[in-house]
Amino acid sequence: MSWDCGLRHMFSVSPALQQGSMCILHEKEDLSRLEMVQRLAKDGCRFLQNHSKSPERTCEPQSDEAVRVCLRERGYDVLVLQRVSSERPALSATARGGGRGGKEQEDSSIDSVVCDRYMVVSGTPEKILEHLLNDLTLDEDQGTTRGKEPDTLLDDFLLTYPVFMSTSDLLPTYCTKRCRGTEDRKESLERKQKVLHLVSQWMSLCKDFLREDEHVKLFMKTLYRYVLEDLYEHPALETDGRELQKLYQLHRRHTVDEYSPQRKSKTLFHQLSLKENGLQSRSTQRETKEVLCRVYITIDSYLSVRTHAGIVAQELLQVVAEKMDVPQGELVLVAVTYPGGRLLLQPQDRVFSDSLRPVGRLHICRKDLGEVLNPFIDNLELQERTACMLSLNTWDVAVALTSFDWTIFDSIHEQELVYFTFSRPANSNHTAALELLLQRCNEIQLWVMTEVLLCSTPCRRVQLIKKFIKIAAHCKAQRNLNCFFAIIMGLNTAAVSRLSQTWEKIPGKFKKLFSELETVTDPSLNHKAYRDSFKKMKAPKIPFLPLLLKDLTFIHEGNKTFHDNLVNFEKLHMIADTVRIIRQCQKDHMGNGITQKSSSEVRAYTDHLHIIDNQQTLFELSHRLEPRV
Repeated sequence: MSWDCGLRHMFSVSPALQQGSMCILHEKEDLSRLEMVQRLAKDGCRFLQNHSKSPERTCEPQSDEAVRVCLRERGYDVLVLQRVSSERPALSATARGGGRGGKEQEDSSIDSVVCDRYMVVSGTPEKILEHLLNDLTLDEDQGTTRGKEPDTLLDDFLLTYPVFMSTSDLLPTYCTKRCRGTEDRKESLERKQKVLHLVSQWMSLCKDFLREDEHVKLFMKTLYRYVLEDLYEHPALETDGRELQKLYQLHRRHTVDEYSPQRKSKTLFHQLSLKENGLQSRSTQRETKEVLCRVYITIDSYLSVRTHAGIVAQELLQVVAEKMDVPQGELVLVAVTYPGGRLLLQPQDRVFSDSLRPVGRLHICRKDLGEVLNPFIDNLELQERTACMLSLNTWDVAVALTSFDWTIFDSIHEQELVYFTFSRPANSNHTAALELLLQRCNEIQLWVMTEVLLCSTPCRRVQLIKKFIKIAAHCKAQRNLNCFFAIIMGLNTAAVSRLSQTWEKIPGKFKKLFSELETVTDPSLNHKAYRDSFKKMKAPKIPFLPLLLKDLTFIHEGNKTFHDNLVNFEKLHMIADTVRIIRQCQKDHMGNGITQKSSSEVRAYTDHLHIIDNQQTLFELSHRLEPRV
């Protein structure tokens, strides 16, 4: 393909800047449609047009894939955009107020027009951010900002920026863009308002997800100081400053009028601080957050205790002692660290760290063992216990399971999936809620296996399997697909499914119901049955998170993050579309609440699940119930 490098499409630029940037356009008409062109021309960009081999075919539609805009600097591509055509309603003059017709006339005057917008294909982080700011327009009446087109660029950028930028790299970019010496006063004000809007959207999206990050704290305080310094020159920033103050709970000790030029020598940074009440409320919220705690009572089994993040060793000992019916004074709590060390927890020691993770693998030990702190190796009561949940109502059990799952799922932030997929080891503190729900899914599966395999009586085992099938159906009806999948997978594991004598005694209607539920979990055709069923469900709902993470992994592994040192933003578009499913599932526009109340007896049972996590032990129990022929 030949390119015309003539000067007839060159914008008037300073001779000193003509050797700087270059932008390639595929159509001449694009020059009038791309708002960013004027600003790029001021920066010394040069635009080249692609000459079509058949100029006569101007009447034929050209595919969007062929219409791309490429910005070059010093001979290298720095930003690639692609034109996307979309239809939106447009009002005629009558509908806009040119006539006095009735409602029928106004409705008939709505036409559909084709609008062109430009989607980021790839680029450097700086140029993508630059394009994002240029794509925002200011509302002249309210002074707010909005996108010129219904494009998700802003949301995609805020959701996926950790893939190609760290927070420490992102924040200084905002600070350096707060002012331009070559811009006039109006352009400078618009620039600052756009940056503040971007920060506002970022903080609204992150909520409490990154508020404890030290880089974020420093950035917000510094940005707020810049806003206060600019208020004298740009009084219109006062509204944005209040919004910034409200977002991050900042406060200042003096009024705006005191920041006059005569007072600017005062160090403003020390006059800014976080509200103490705000910090205390967030700290209290973190300590009262519900978590799951594994306390091992044998080598291969543990109690999954539902508790709060601020629990201390003495409180946890009391809960476990009551569950095991053992005097609390005979027990101690030991944390086994991963290198092999053992730490005897004192009564007031915190069990969870600030990242909501236990200090180590927790074991219950007897005091009379002295320095030999071994967990229980024999507990016949637990191994031989009957299925006590036979007396519980299956709907109430499903409600209790769904209520706890929803508590965790509603606290998951979309970016947790991004951190988990791209850099899990380095950012594990950012994925606590996501990992907790994944842990819960795994524990429900093991719990189903444990309950069935610890039930030694065949008739009770049949009754137990029937109850689990009904609980799975109830979880599906309550739109908790995460727990639904876990129960079905627990019944389908080899250790349970091999109990042929037990399954033969299951009534036909329960076998039919189980077969229908199994169809939803069928992995064929990329889980088509599940995806179709999931789309029909109303929000709020809890998706099957392992499958969502699988989709993200396939997008990540099947597409490069960088192309020729440029961020592959097409991949990030797909990542953002996938993680937005979390947001869509959490919303309750129609008032379809997912949580219900369950009895205290059921909650007491589901809050303390006994689980065997050793597959070898589970198979031994299975063969003990029905020996191999």
